[in-house]
Amino acid sequence: MENLVDFTKDQMNVVFVGHVDHGKSTVIGRLLADTNSLPKGKLEAIRERCFKNGKPFEYAFLIDALKDEQAQSITIDSARVFFQSPSRSYIIIDAPGHIEFIKNMVTGASHAEAAILVIDAEEGVQENSRRHGYLLWMLGIKKIVVLVNKMDIVGYDQATFDRIQTEYSAYLDGIGVKPLFFIPASGREGDSIVDCGTSMPWYNGPTLLEALDSFEKTQPLANLPLRLPVQDVYKFSTFGDSRRIVAGSIASGSLHVGDEVVIYPSGKRTTVKSLEGFNTDVQTAVTGGQAAGFTMSEQVYLRRGQVVGRADEAPPAVSTRMRASLFWLGKQPLSPQKTYYLKLGTARERVQVETIHRVIDASDYASQNNWSEIHHHDVAEVTFKLAHPLAFDTSDKLPDTSRFVLVDEYEIRGGGIVLEALPDEEAQIREDVFLRNEKWVRSSISMEQRAEMYNQKSALVVITGSKGVGRKRLAGMLERQLFESGKLAYYLGIGSVLYGVNADLKSHEAPGGWREHVRRFGEVANLFLDAGMILIVTAVDLTQADLNVFKTVIDEDKIATIWLGDDCCTDLIYDIRLENGDQIEQAAVKVKRLLQQQGIIFQV
Repeated sequence: MENLVDFTKDQMNVVFVGHVDHGKSTVIGRLLADTNSLPKGKLEAIRERCFKNGKPFEYAFLIDALKDEQAQSITIDSARVFFQSPSRSYIIIDAPGHIEFIKNMVTGASHAEAAILVIDAEEGVQENSRRHGYLLWMLGIKKIVVLVNKMDIVGYDQATFDRIQTEYSAYLDGIGVKPLFFIPASGREGDSIVDCGTSMPWYNGPTLLEALDSFEKTQPLANLPLRLPVQDVYKFSTFGDSRRIVAGSIASGSLHVGDEVVIYPSGKRTTVKSLEGFNTDVQTAVTGGQAAGFTMSEQVYLRRGQVVGRADEAPPAVSTRMRASLFWLGKQPLSPQKTYYLKLGTARERVQVETIHRVIDASDYASQNNWSEIHHHDVAEVTFKLAHPLAFDTSDKLPDTSRFVLVDEYEIRGGGIVLEALPDEEAQIREDVFLRNEKWVRSSISMEQRAEMYNQKSALVVITGSKGVGRKRLAGMLERQLFESGKLAYYLGIGSVLYGVNADLKSHEAPGGWREHVRRFGEVANLFLDAGMILIVTAVDLTQADLNVFKTVIDEDKIATIWLGDDCCTDLIYDIRLENGDQIEQAAVKVKRLLQQQGIIFQV
């Protein structure tokens, strides 16, 4: 079939959805046959096979490729077929209609920019008809045709068509979906598929093929703000090649050599030095939809899941909280007490449901409140709380970077769209850090040059624990051991900042209280790290909230956290815990081993 398609033409992906047995596959089969898009002899071979097996021919058999589909007469996977009109080539995705294969339908529809939603004229609007309409809205598909199929079974009755159009339009209006066309048709007889036919003189709208050809191809994403989710960072060291190439696919916007870019959620800034590609000519620009790689003039820390944007364009939202609309596919209910993984772009982050605002019956869009969990096939509006901040957009701005899936036990259990970015505890601090990074006066000596000269990477070593456990003695011993091994290390007790830089604040009394002390302490530490040093700090009973402030001000990968003492009496998530009875010299060696494991120093 592929050799019948001219791939030099404009192409469009179209998904067919609808309730089981409403005739999607039949409509597609008829479309293929009537546009002469089948390989020579294919139609005759299927007719002959049906005759030999003693069953009537159906156009659906033309695309039902799986044996189980033939046996069960339902489409269980998203089959792709190709056809073309005089003006355009199409890839059609026949998505399953059965409620148990909703996940397959979502997977297929996520690759489409237009949709044909098929409704049986005799059965009318079904629960899955409404559910599929809601899912198309969640996926951001706006080019929608509602095809009222099997009009031949109801005698091509206009009143039946009008009733379905009125009922389904009212439902779609409630979720903000406006189909471009409602078309009465018969896939079996071919009415309004490619040709008008003579059975419905009361209908003067387009055929299905005419409607498809009338769709305007989605314009390239180059005019939107740049969003490049980082897939990986490749480092080269052979043959004198020292490049670090940031790689990913551009979801929207464009990227040029010389652009100043911002890495989210950290807010770090750098400039594009070169654009790189495998076996390609030298490029000066790449745009939405393209795979891209670039090198940086000023090396900054990046990792998979972060998002690259341009400094002169609207930024993505950054937060640990988001309001979202989701569709739950898991057999077990979605519970606020359980931790899941949220995958958005290339990011993967732990997440919990903070609040269930409402559970929506997708069959009639009725809201139900006061739910404590979300059940199989439920649609819900929730607030998520993430373990770490993510960069994302809302669905009304950039759909591609607002879609997510939820993973539980290595399986996708649900998905949805981000409706709103919500403020979190670090929102103001993060905003201040973004401004600081924008105004930062950079040294002419890069972090890589300092690391190579000093034979170490800069880091913040946080030693905490209860009073009287020897935090300061451990910090002093660690500083001495690092110094004697030739490292640039400095011990800064928090009191040195409280009564110096923070002398204008009175602990727990000034605006922001202790949190502001921690923020300023983090900013002072950031100066030491920018100078390439290993900074050791001590404080009593630090909490996870305190550490989150440090992680907002300083790159998370540069922080090592040690709890000293037999029991951790706060909610702090530490890297290692040292026993109170450890000899101080041996405890310092254990911390040095941690720094070695994290790549901060290269020998103990």
